Amino acid sequence: MADHQQKRNTLSLPHSVFSADWVRENEKLAARHIGVSLYKLMERAGEAAFLLCRKLYPDARRWLILCGHGNNGGDGYVIGRYARQYGIEVALVGCGDVHTLPPEARQARDNWSNNYGSVLPENAAWPENYDLIIDGLLGTGIQSEPREPYSTLIHRANQYPAPIMALDVPSGLNANTGVASGAVIQASQTVTFVALKSGLLTGQARNVTGTLYYDALGLSDWVREQNAPIQRLTVTDLQRWIKPRRPCCHKGDHGKLLVIGGEVGTGGAIRMAAEAGLRTGSGLVRVLTRAEHIAPVLAARPELMVQELTEESLDAGIAWADVIAIGPGLGTSEWAKAAIKQVSASEKIMLWDADALNLLAISSDKRQNRIITPHPGEAARLLQCDIQQIESDRLLSAQKLAERYGGVVVLKGAGTVIADEHLHLAIADVGNAGMASGGMGDLLSGIIASLSGQGLSPFDAACAGCVIHGGAADIVAWRQGERGMIATDLLREIPKLVNP
Repeated sequence: MADHQQKRNTLSLPHSVFSADWVRENEKLAARHIGVSLYKLMERAGEAAFLLCRKLYPDARRWLILCGHGNNGGDGYVIGRYARQYGIEVALVGCGDVHTLPPEARQARDNWSNNYGSVLPENAAWPENYDLIIDGLLGTGIQSEPREPYSTLIHRANQYPAPIMALDVPSGLNANTGVASGAVIQASQTVTFVALKSGLLTGQARNVTGTLYYDALGLSDWVREQNAPIQRLTVTDLQRWIKPRRPCCHKGDHGKLLVIGGEVGTGGAIRMAAEAGLRTGSGLVRVLTRAEHIAPVLAARPELMVQELTEESLDAGIAWADVIAIGPGLGTSEWAKAAIKQVSASEKIMLWDADALNLLAISSDKRQNRIITPHPGEAARLLQCDIQQIESDRLLSAQKLAERYGGVVVLKGAGTVIADEHLHLAIADVGNAGMASGGMGDLLSGIIASLSGQGLSPFDAACAGCVIHGGAADIVAWRQGERGMIATDLLREIPKLVNP
């Protein structure tokens, strides 16, 4: 079986992202804009997918095409016709009542039947030894788990010993949210059409889409003219946020970062956050922590300024700092609560993470000068729901967090979502499974806070920080692989990304 884990194909993908609902509602308008019919657009989709299959699988001579009862199935019928014209052996399975097909899909099926004969019924035995499966079962319209006979066909396709090319979206994956609530195609590749859909970039998408490809079907100019509600972020975006430094400058020009945390036993968290701030370019970084951690942190990174966290040192630190990060290793003791209360009185830009978020969930304090960086569990506590509800719509969850708590929200995970109250939304299309290890969030806190101290707005700092964080992990994965990656591996790669 092919490796179905999503691989990066970032350079060929657009940065504008839309909901699948929006694409469906505007597809007819788009086709009219360039003077073609919806059927012609379907022909273009089928041809684009056929050419991609030929490019990726030049030796595949026997294709099994699964066609559902919508326009996604219509794309499959078009592909079958192109494949037969090229001399490829095709077995085509049709699912659902032919009389309920949309007009364009019905025309595509009729063109297949009139020229090449029969369509196998949904319960037919599949021919053996086919080289490639093409998934045109459900497309972008699904909002719940697939029903029969689709769920059975999806399971059969996943068990068949051939790679799967999914059309527009793997069948069973919600193209808006990236949720797979039931059976879902485990695609080796996915080719999506017209516009990039949000559900292909977050949620469970990376588990099932394989390598993601995109074809605008001749509509790229029209798509660029639309006001995209979501931005897809990659390392190519860093140049618009991070500029070369002026030759004549000093450390005070690049931000003074105060990092607070490190309860007894968690000194590593505060050290990693602080060093990430240095590596990202902060001119000065001061750490306030438990007295037990002062010597170890200074020994590991003498460029840091480290003091015991007391009421007096925190007052002085807040007055000194340009930006404040609190939470890594903080704990929830009275010591931690006192620090949170003191920091909350400041109007300076601040970032709250980890245990600071657990304490925030109790107070529900709303403010505009704060960036919060929850993982799904912390987000669930903040919204007083369960993790499943957070993951059922990560974009909506991030927006709800921004509405309730103000400022900027970074909802971490595969396809990290960045949101604010002004309806700005972005998805960081970077990172890999090697980041599922302790300490990664501490680095992100230091990176984002450092960028904020260097003059980026809180939203831009969050976006750029997520890209640097995930991009550094991608460099590490390329060099040594994902398994065994630890947070401090990223520290030496961060300077490569903050000097684009």
